[in-house]
Amino acid sequence: MAEQNILIQNGTLFREGKAVQEDILVKDGLIAAIGSSLSSDDAQIIPAQGKLVSYGLADVHVHFREPGYSYKETIASGSRAAARGGYTTVCTMPNLNPVPDTVATISVEKDIIDKDAVIEVRPYASITLKRQGRQLVDFPQLLPYAVGFSDDGSGVQTDAVMKEAMQKVAATDSIIAAHCEDNSLLFGGYIHKGAYAAAHGHKGICSESEWKQIARDIQLAEETGCHYHVCHISTKESVALIREAKQKGIHITCETAPHYLTLCDNDLQEDGRFKMNPPLRSEADKAALIEGILDGTIDCIATDHAPHSAEEKSRGLEKSAMGITGLETAFPVVYTHLVRTGILSLDKMMSLMCTNPRNIFRLGGRLATGEPADIAIFDLDTPYRINSQTFLSQGHSTPFDGWEVYGKCIQTIYHGQTVWKEK
Repeated sequence: MAEQNILIQNGTLFREGKAVQEDILVKDGLIAAIGSSLSSDDAQIIPAQGKLVSYGLADVHVHFREPGYSYKETIASGSRAAARGGYTTVCTMPNLNPVPDTVATISVEKDIIDKDAVIEVRPYASITLKRQGRQLVDFPQLLPYAVGFSDDGSGVQTDAVMKEAMQKVAATDSIIAAHCEDNSLLFGGYIHKGAYAAAHGHKGICSESEWKQIARDIQLAEETGCHYHVCHISTKESVALIREAKQKGIHITCETAPHYLTLCDNDLQEDGRFKMNPPLRSEADKAALIEGILDGTIDCIATDHAPHSAEEKSRGLEKSAMGITGLETAFPVVYTHLVRTGILSLDKMMSLMCTNPRNIFRLGGRLATGEPADIAIFDLDTPYRINSQTFLSQGHSTPFDGWEVYGKCIQTIYHGQTVWKEK
């Protein structure tokens, strides 16, 4: 595709923590200039008065399901959904078939990415072979292909295996992104072990199943010096443990997701679109997560975009598959319910959804001259209703269906090319 020069005029940009009204000139796929009253004889003009112009969002936790489960999502459909949500970089989790646990198997995924992705897609390799929690992968061999290492979808149950993994990953200067779940504490649960579960006869997942494994891993990270990133934290105890670990100087980062910041088990309905892992926790847990993003304990907001087929999500809370679709709702949900309500500043939100994930996972990219022209433009002022049937993702299951929100992404540019534009 031929390169196109673009001039984005009079957008609201966040530069060094300040909102400024400036132009962005894009040439040859790069940001050529940022400033006031820029001009170009051969550029396509994009008027952005009153619109937020951001560097592309980054999500370090998505499931694109391919190879192996393309009936749920593909690299093509998932990356288009990401572009529609304002994302230009995402990191894909390894619960695939084949599992990306060798150079040969991760190359299967990489080949599809190279062919079909409309944005940057960076895959994780697994921590253990076939994600079975027993035999470690060859970390140095996989390092050039992987953004980090994760057995997401399941926690590494054996202390010795996790310690050895951390030692080896520390030696490669990479990162372990851990799904923390102690299987011995699950007891067949599928929603939070709280008031709703008790009132409606559901089996609950206790908070300890998450935070107990985080406590173990924090100790191992301290011993090994490994950069340890905790995926999708959902409990108040997890926040407290990570806060304390950071204060001790342990190399730990973490993420939570929009649904844990805006919903709790009081909001549950007998519908598979409210089922994910970890589950929606209590009101107190939600409050602790919000405090964690405000005080810097939580570094990133990631979607854990986890699409399934309509049939898999139609079986109610007990029987439905765990996971919801998130890329096309994340920015507006967080903006509407945390920024417009005054809980969170817009600058802080952009750090959580763009700057921090890019810095932590060395994804590159920022709103500066010479950088790749990966840019998202958002309308912050026009309300609309989330309609899951219009999603570009193959997954349509979301607890946010029908919500009135602000912050629709109206255009996404990747390497100087428009990959999403609202009609």
